[in-house]
Amino acid sequence: VQLQASGGGLVQAGDSLRLSCTASSRTFSRFIMAWFRQAPGKEREFVAAYKWNGASTYYADSVKGRFTISRASTKNTVDLQMNNLKPEDTAVYYCAADSRLISSSIGYAYEYDYWGQGTEVTVSS
Repeated sequence: VQLQASGGGLVQAGDSLRLSCTASSRTFSRFIMAWFRQAPGKEREFVAAYKWNGASTYYADSVKGRFTISRASTKNTVDLQMNNLKPEDTAVYYCAADSRLISSSIGYAYEYDYWGQGTEVTVSS
């Protein structure tokens, strides 16, 4: 499975951005697709996830109410709509996918087998 991430950029606090992640797999119905982020000097952290089968969504507490992960109209693509961005959201954002996760493992980066390249998000104050 290959993942292609896009949509990062430089914005001001309070602005919005939408990230997209497209997967190459033809059998995506069993997958969970997630977004993680890594700020300079910090560990990679979970942001949000979408479970393809059942359309369940999961969010880190730090982004609840501001970010929305959803299935896009483009095949095998998940969007991350980020609203009311804050300077602390500045990071490289990575999309990840896996077909074998259970719900309790969704927030752990080491559980994902497939990763896309990062896309940088910078939020200025």
